[in-house]
Order: sequence, then C-alpha cells, then structure tokens
Amino acid sequence: MKIATLVAACLLPAITACATASSGPAGPAYYVMRHLDTPAGERDPDLTVDGRRRADVLAERFGHAPPRAIYVSDFKRTRQTAAPLAAKLGLTPKVYDPADTPALVARVKADAGPVLIVGHSNTVPDIVAALGGERPGPLVHEDFGDVWTIRGGTTERAKIEP
Repeated sequence: MKIATLVAACLLPAITACATASSGPAGPAYYVMRHLDTPAGERDPDLTVDGRRRADVLAERFGHAPPRAIYVSDFKRTRQTAAPLAAKLGLTPKVYDPADTPALVARVKADAGPVLIVGHSNTVPDIVAALGGERPGPLVHEDFGDVWTIRGGTTERAKIEP
C-alpha cells in the first residue's frame, strides 16, 4: 500500500508536467492572414489560379485546431480565400468592416475558440498587434500566403504554399 502511494506521489508531478506542456500557451488561438493571390491594380479582383490553389491548401491546414469562426471583409478576394475552409468546416464567414479594427477585435475576442481573420495588406499588421501579437512589418502586393498565429502572447508565422 505504501509503495503504491509513493509511486503515485512520484508520478503525479510528471503527469502534470506532461499535461501542461501539451496544452501549449493559454488562451484561444487567433489566426490572421491576408487574402491570397490576386492580380495587381484591381479594386475587387477574384483570386488567381495560385490563390485558389492556396485556398484549397488552407482548407487542409487546420486539422488539429480548426477555427470555430471565420471573419472576412466584404471583398471577393477575402471571401474566396476563406471559402474552401468554411465549406469544409460548415461555417458561414462573418463579414467585418476592414476600416474598424477595434470593432473587429472586440467581436473576435467575444467568440469562443480559435478564430481565423482574412484581411488585407493594410489591415493585417494592425489586427495582429491588436490581438496581442508581434506586429508584422508592412506588407506589399506580393506578400501572399502568410498566416500569423497569436496565442497566449506568442506569435508564429507560417506560409501557405500553392
């Protein structure tokens, strides 16, 4: 009986440490990305062939921690970027005003669980910073496919390849 108690006392800290390490940083995950590939110089273009390919890849990216909500601006390129993932997850993207980052962030923080936001080159840095992530540098037209994950004060950047 005493040996079992001693073994349990020794194993409990190890089990607790493993559980803590596997749960990762505290808090919900926020995924922020710019819409995918578009031609330059058009006001509301469709995604290019590469953009559509990346959107399909994006739909497969979130196997273990998919978003429970997706936010898009009311432009074709953001809606088309999110469409394959939204269809796969059975979600209807929520439209936000890209000119009102504080309102977007308030809505996102009110959602439970992981959230994906599809933005624009001029909005993504502000959104990442407002969600507590490390602000990315300015984005140029060719900057497509990056996804910033903000969780528990840490920021990770990954690339979606076509």
